[in-house]
Amino acid sequence: MLSQEIIKNTETYVREQLQQAEAGHDWWHIFRVWRLARKIAEQETANLLVVELGALLHDIADAKFNQGDDRIGQEKARVFLKEQQLDDLTIEQVVAIVRDISYSTSLSSKVMRTKELDIVQDADRLDAMGAIGIARTFSYGGFKGHAMHNPHLPPRTNLTKETYRKEETTTLNHFYEKLLILRDRMNTDTGKQLAEERHQFMQLFVKQFLSEWEGG
Repeated sequence: MLSQEIIKNTETYVREQLQQAEAGHDWWHIFRVWRLARKIAEQETANLLVVELGALLHDIADAKFNQGDDRIGQEKARVFLKEQQLDDLTIEQVVAIVRDISYSTSLSSKVMRTKELDIVQDADRLDAMGAIGIARTFSYGGFKGHAMHNPHLPPRTNLTKETYRKEETTTLNHFYEKLLILRDRMNTDTGKQLAEERHQFMQLFVKQFLSEWEGG
């Protein structure tokens, strides 16, 4: 099967699987990450097929919507890719991206870095930043019933994968716990360049939010 046919089949599959997904983790999130991953890959040396498939499948069953089970997404990706008659090496490279891409995994686990993972992870992190990142953060916070802000609940520090996922937080705290950290955790030079403007925009937003909260 030709690579472009496999990509098209994967796009169709992901669209169908995420029809009912929360707005911050729906098909359009996948589409943006896919587009960003291709943009970064243009400047990097990597296996483009693995990059594109990893971007398309990276949230096929996000653990946060599956009782914290990271294995579901990996297995769904593996089964689908086998149906596309891909070779085992390519399948495992894509599954490794699904397994290792998340921010929470990076808090507690050492992963085998590859250029393909670096590119897709940067693309995913870029979509968590800037105006889109702000919109996604408040969308998910509303979905989970989080308070927008609570001055008596400070941002968490020294987070592990478990505490990041389970402890109480607020939507604004998420900026300090993750979003404003992402710029300095980008993997590729291209990702770092693209992150700068989005980072500055988020800083301005947080400053304005807190000013208005205090009656400014």
